[in-house]
Amino acid sequence: MYDFESRVNIKSTSEIAIMREAGRLNRQTLEAVKAAIAPGVTTGELNEVAESFQREHGIYSPFKNYDPGNGVPFPGSICTSVNDVLVHGIPGKLKLKEGDIISVDCGTVYQGFVGDAAFTVGVGEISAKAQHLIDVTAKALEIATALMVPGNRSGDVGAAIEEYVTSEGLYCTHTYTGHGVGREMHEDPQLPNYGTPGTGFLLREGMTIAIEPMVLVGTRQTRVLADRWTVVSRNGGLTAHQEDTIAVMRDGPLVLTSL
Repeated sequence: MYDFESRVNIKSTSEIAIMREAGRLNRQTLEAVKAAIAPGVTTGELNEVAESFQREHGIYSPFKNYDPGNGVPFPGSICTSVNDVLVHGIPGKLKLKEGDIISVDCGTVYQGFVGDAAFTVGVGEISAKAQHLIDVTAKALEIATALMVPGNRSGDVGAAIEEYVTSEGLYCTHTYTGHGVGREMHEDPQLPNYGTPGTGFLLREGMTIAIEPMVLVGTRQTRVLADRWTVVSRNGGLTAHQEDTIAVMRDGPLVLTSL
């Protein structure tokens, strides 16, 4: 049985205030990257934008050199996931082109606490199908965020995400999940993008959790490329990813990674 009392880090008011600043700086990093997205720009150049902003503000990304045990430390400060890449795309020489969609995931460490968020946008003009995918993923995050209140359960949140995504003809991954955030980038508990209402762990005031709908066209199946990081849709279809870090508060959800 999962021992939440000992394994889930409930944050104090002062710790949440620090996480709010970590999240604000993280969102500013992401906005700087978003402003640089254009046809012809490489994903490596986007990574440089993020690193430059974070250096200027005395912060850093926990992504850089992160090793989850696969033996390959992540080389970037952001993840740049283009088209069929769902998550963990490695920034490098890939040039963006008109019609692409790109997900950018970033973390920021400020005073020992982490902010973690992601967005998906189009590069120039994109197809209606791609825009629908982006819109549904963003709406799924909005739906989930509203449910992050004391007394709800993780299954309520996951079920709401998948029910909405499925109603729009798309698929949620069952392999990758949202997660607790705090002094570590990945803390307990995990919060999947699917579930059964009324089941799962109880949301309690002071929990800080990254909610991250990861949505695919035509399949929920994925595979990992030979670099041991890049996760792509198994059918080669488009994917999207949206993420915010949310604090469960008595007065309602507090989005820590907003401006």
